[in-house]
Amino acid sequence: MKDIPASRSTLRVLSYLSKRGGPVRATTLARDLGLPRSSAYQLIGVMMDEGFLVHYPEDQAYGLSSLLSEIGTSSLRTTRLGRLAQPLLEKLVMDAGVPVVAHLAVLSGADVMYVSKVQGFRAPTTVSIIGVRLPAHLTATGRAMLALLPSAQIRALYPHRDDLISRHGNGPHSLAELDAILAESRTRGWSREDGEITPEYASVGASALDHNDYPVAAVGITFRADAIDADRWESLGSATTATAASLTARLLGRG
Repeated sequence: MKDIPASRSTLRVLSYLSKRGGPVRATTLARDLGLPRSSAYQLIGVMMDEGFLVHYPEDQAYGLSSLLSEIGTSSLRTTRLGRLAQPLLEKLVMDAGVPVVAHLAVLSGADVMYVSKVQGFRAPTTVSIIGVRLPAHLTATGRAMLALLPSAQIRALYPHRDDLISRHGNGPHSLAELDAILAESRTRGWSREDGEITPEYASVGASALDHNDYPVAAVGITFRADAIDADRWESLGSATTATAASLTARLLGRG
């Protein structure tokens, strides 16, 4: 059988990275696989362009993309996603100007599941602990992702259209009400909720996208509603949108 060196090297890179617990520098990868450094960088560049690898700027290293669902377990994929987002969440908290909690969530059916969290100084204590699930239609992160799904998919997630779950009697009670909220989110560019998860607390959220423009995760921040005026809502929403865009860039290998 004819050997194709570039293809073999690509598969070796994927296999090598799948066995590592974290991102790897290009020089380390080249050394461990016995590849010329120039060839390693060329392979990495192509694999990033095609969405197979992502860059971790703080570590000056590379790891597998979350798009590779066939490599590793679901738990490991969300761990990688959380690691990519963690520095961005930390910066978002530092730059917010008010006490906030930043978190990253992914869709799991009609729920969101939290996979990363950064607690700011004097920030409120929230229920968004890593691993916790909440109804997507009540959360800002969930609404940010739902707003980018096809209408048919949303209807499949909510077969009981006139009996949506609520926590405190707040939030949409029907699919028609949810549709209106999602339409506002799409127009605004980010989502919000106010007291629908925890009374006196509010949140904003924005989605990060994969190479198919699918909302693979959402960045959110939670704060005390009485500490925020209309202008601050806008600035926090814009900051969250920018952070989600930065995560999208990292997921696409452009960050």
